[in-house]
Amino acid sequence: MFTGRPDSFPWLVADIGGTNARFALYTGGTEPEQIKVLACADYPTLEAAVRAYLADVGATVRHASIGIANPVTGDWVQMTNHHWAFSIEATRQALALESFLVINDWAAMALALPHLPADALIKVGGGEAVAGAPCALIGPGTGLGVSALVPHTHGATPVPGEGGHVSFAPFDEREAQIWHFARERYGHVSAERLLSGPGLVLIYQALAALAGEEAEDLRAADISTRALSGECPRCRETLDAFCAMLGTAAANLTLTLGARGGVYLGGGIVLRLLDYFQSSPFRARFEDKGRFSGYLAAVPVYIMTHAMPALLGATAALAAHLEEQHA
Repeated sequence: MFTGRPDSFPWLVADIGGTNARFALYTGGTEPEQIKVLACADYPTLEAAVRAYLADVGATVRHASIGIANPVTGDWVQMTNHHWAFSIEATRQALALESFLVINDWAAMALALPHLPADALIKVGGGEAVAGAPCALIGPGTGLGVSALVPHTHGATPVPGEGGHVSFAPFDEREAQIWHFARERYGHVSAERLLSGPGLVLIYQALAALAGEEAEDLRAADISTRALSGECPRCRETLDAFCAMLGTAAANLTLTLGARGGVYLGGGIVLRLLDYFQSSPFRARFEDKGRFSGYLAAVPVYIMTHAMPALLGATAALAAHLEEQHA
């Protein structure tokens, strides 16, 4: 439960991705309620989507907090993977809000970590988390989310980084060939270019081209389904390559942060691959770091299975903001 003055409820909380916008109300319980998922493409602006949700649930709010799949560096927000763009202050005024927090969606995910129940985590190898050490977060979906939670004396601070846009680092010759394929098409090859839904398709196309085959017109979901059913060996090779690459990216992030507090995997893709993922090449690649293999072998990795962790984080951010205001 998050603390808040009873007369301040309900709060509007949201998780805005490149494809879907998830809205909920928080009224003082253990979890946000009345969760609804709206397709971003169905609304011309964020404000329109908010108004549609509030009208649907019949609520009036004075305080709102959203996590959004984008850097938040000032008042103006222009989404990377969607056309929505808005002024935070102008939107606050238009919606007649007293408080309107806008934070990076993976910073919100980081803020959710202390509030996740134990049964919302599935461990994928490693030892025990080191208390007081940083935690790393990474997750492929429409894009690649990356963040961290750094503990300190008075709590913990989320790191709203944009690690999905670092340059992709090939691990071996085959991944170097995939990188060349992507570079010829796009120029700079970020980690997100390959570790995302569109990236899964790009890996499949690259592997087909390298094998001298004509790639079928498949979506990411098609590739996953065919891979898991055993119907398509090339799709299975694609999924194995994807999980191995994610292992490299997660290990690099862990070493950069010293994240012995654990690595937390989110994003829609890993959740859809649960049974396969735990025996996929991910963990072996995560630990394959030469002299630091032992260091990484001790770090636990968890899959977050909570349905809407960013909503928890957005709620935690708003609770802290309102508490500070009334301190």
